[in-house]
This record gives sequence, C-alpha cells and structure tokens, in this order.
Amino acid sequence: MRPAQTPTADAHMNAGTDSRPGTVADAVSPSVPRWLNRAAHAVPLVALPSGLWRMAMAVGIPVGFSGQLAQDWRPGLETSSYITLLTLVTEALAFLTIGLVRPWGERTPRWIPGLGGRRIPVWAAAGPAALGALAVTTVMLLMFWNGLPASEGGSEAPQGAAAWIMNACYLPLLSWGPLLTIVTVAYVRRRRHTS
Repeated sequence: MRPAQTPTADAHMNAGTDSRPGTVADAVSPSVPRWLNRAAHAVPLVALPSGLWRMAMAVGIPVGFSGQLAQDWRPGLETSSYITLLTLVTEALAFLTIGLVRPWGERTPRWIPGLGGRRIPVWAAAGPAALGALAVTTVMLLMFWNGLPASEGGSEAPQGAAAWIMNACYLPLLSWGPLLTIVTVAYVRRRRHTS
C-alpha cells in the first residue's frame, strides 16, 4: 500500500492541468479558509433563484403578470431568447467568483493555448471582480430602492403568492455584491502575501 501523498505548493500552482475528479485541479487554492470558500460558492447560489424564476417565465409558466406586462413578457422566440441569455450570462458571471478561491484564478489552466500555466496578475482578476461587485451592488440597490421587485409593476405585477415567490427569488441577489466584495478583498490579500 502506497503512503498518502499531500499536494505540494508546486502542485497547487500547476493545478488545473489534471482534469480527473479528486485531483489537485479540484482543490481550493492554498491558504483559502473554509468560510471564504463557502462565500465564493454562495454567489452562484444566490443568483440561481431569480434565474429559475425568469426561466419559468420564459417557458410559459404563469408567474403572475397581468395586463400589458403579461403581453410584454409572454413567451416567444425573442422574449425567451433574451431571458435565457440573461439568465445564462448572470449565472456565468456569478460562477466566476469561484475562480477567486481556486487555482484557475491564479494560474491559467495548461490547456489554454498560448496562456496555459501562466500566472494571472492579481489585478487582472481582482479588477474585474471589484468592478463587478460595484456594478451588481448598484443594480441591486436600484432594483430594491422603491420596494420589492413585485411592487414595481403596479397592479399588473404579480400579486399575493406570486408576488411572494418573485420577491423570495430576487431577495438573495442583495447578498451578491457584499459576498463578491469579501471574496475579492481576500483574493488580493492572499495573492499579495504569496507573491
């Protein structure tokens, strides 16, 4: 029986080169506290409920709109394509937060032509993340400025249980900006410490 091996610092720096499950590529970057890893993984999860709500609307499940709003958001190629694209882009941007605690956020995976294995400059990842945190915080504050999302459409917006469901799906988005800010600040501090 072979003795258990622990990944070395060099193995962590080359993480992302091995795509087999359970290898160093799956590992969290060295010195990332468990709470920070959880915070990074929470970001795609806080974006998910609103995406699922929008996708329900895109496929024709009644979400409570009436009158002109129901006409404006009725399923069709244009509306459904827009909603699907918005949801996919939102979830992809939220998922990028995980890169701030994973080796692929510090060094490009070897399979990327011309860039594979190169160290990512701290601000190449932290700059867009900081701008993203500012943008998402601003958008969410504007969305919730006058009240809950379901109250913005007046009498044609979802009412009763439908309003409760819509608001419950959108409320988690308020934590996206603060979570991303915390993970970004920790990423910068960790990378400066290890550089």
